[in-house]
Amino acid sequence: MASLKDMRVRLASTKATQKITKAMQMVAASKLRRAQVAAEAARPYAERMDRVLGNIASAVAGSDSAPRLLAGTGADKVHLLVVCTAERGLCGPFNSSIVRLAREKANALAGQGKEVKILCVGRKGYDQLRRQFERQILETVELRGVKQMGFAQAQMIADKILARFDNNEFDVCTLFFSRFKSVIAQIPTAQQIIPPVFAPAAKDAGAVATYEYEPEEEEILADLLPRNLSVQVFRALLENAASEQGARMSAMDNATRNAGEMIRKQTLTYNRTRQAMITKELIEIISGAEAL
Repeated sequence: MASLKDMRVRLASTKATQKITKAMQMVAASKLRRAQVAAEAARPYAERMDRVLGNIASAVAGSDSAPRLLAGTGADKVHLLVVCTAERGLCGPFNSSIVRLAREKANALAGQGKEVKILCVGRKGYDQLRRQFERQILETVELRGVKQMGFAQAQMIADKILARFDNNEFDVCTLFFSRFKSVIAQIPTAQQIIPPVFAPAAKDAGAVATYEYEPEEEEILADLLPRNLSVQVFRALLENAASEQGARMSAMDNATRNAGEMIRKQTLTYNRTRQAMITKELIEIISGAEAL
């Protein structure tokens, strides 16, 4: 049985841990508001741009003059997986859920005889994926020093993807991130960005508008497709930032509650042990006095 001193040390350590988890929960809650506003503000623009490009792309689908970024390489042999995770842990299953989705995709592609390459955005994704796919990891982009996620970081990542696509290093690119739904719900998402897969247009009961574009559709797509790639990466980074803070807030709240329960049990055990030792000492004193 542990001594009273060991119990006091363990109780003090648990109380210190509870203070840390409570502070991390409050910090995550304050960061969550800003990250959630940024993620929700980016959704309408990204979705609207996706619909506009889908409308334009439908006019040039199958054409020989379609941009290469839209039509793809015509092959499906090499797949690039862009896995976006956090730089830090202590956020529950946030990182592992994204990595699990990417790992399942990589294993499925390998089972089909495809070649898989991985670009990690975030240190935690690299730490988990290197155990099984170390040879397939091309590069790791660390954003540890970035205090607030901006479009410049998304542009930098998109430029790396486009450079590899121009060098014929892959045929299909899929982006993995976690879409923010609520503090307790984050949805791991896989989105194919090269060649882009646009959402089907909504079929309304009314008349369908016909658009004429100037300049030609091919010129518009050649300019907007690279920009859309940056926008989709930026949206994924913002969704990840909000999901990370939501998951960390929930995880730290659970940790604080568990620490409180441990403190209650440890205090009860300490008091019982202390009372037993006092009773034992009194019995020894009384027994010694009676023996005299």
